[in-house]
Amino acid sequence: MQNDEFLSIGKIINFHGIKGEAKIGYSNKNLISSLKFCYVEKNREKSKLEITSIRFHKNFAIIKFKEINSINELLEFKGKNIFLSKAEIENNLDKNEFLIDDLIGMKVFDNKEDYIGEVIEIKETLANDILCIKTPDENKEPVMIPFVKELVPVVDIKTKKIIIKPIEGLI
Repeated sequence: MQNDEFLSIGKIINFHGIKGEAKIGYSNKNLISSLKFCYVEKNREKSKLEITSIRFHKNFAIIKFKEINSINELLEFKGKNIFLSKAEIENNLDKNEFLIDDLIGMKVFDNKEDYIGEVIEIKETLANDILCIKTPDENKEPVMIPFVKELVPVVDIKTKKIIIKPIEGLI
């Protein structure tokens, strides 16, 4: 597999206990809780690690890897991201879930079916993601729309179409 087919799903923050368990920071508990394996980068290669147990403590996942049995074996992975292939992640998504990267290139329309433009970038903020939409007017700056259900009620991955509720002053 090529590196661009992998997406980070968490990060090894530290060790937990003395038996080589990893303290993992993550963003999707459902995805983490169903893992049987993941990949970690070692010497510029992705190595597959089998997961023997997962439990949650505070805001972290405590994961035991079959291949790691001590603090010393885990220390070389401290600070490294854990990965799954994009295909493996997509197989774990619910019907109404999608990857944020899949929004790039989608056509955007208002709720009257008028074409607004195309998503060229997703910006992350502490509050929510922002859709950056390039309009057909080359002289106009991209339109920024907060990616919240109230403003973006429809995201159709199959037809690559997004419907937004326009707000005066945003478009």
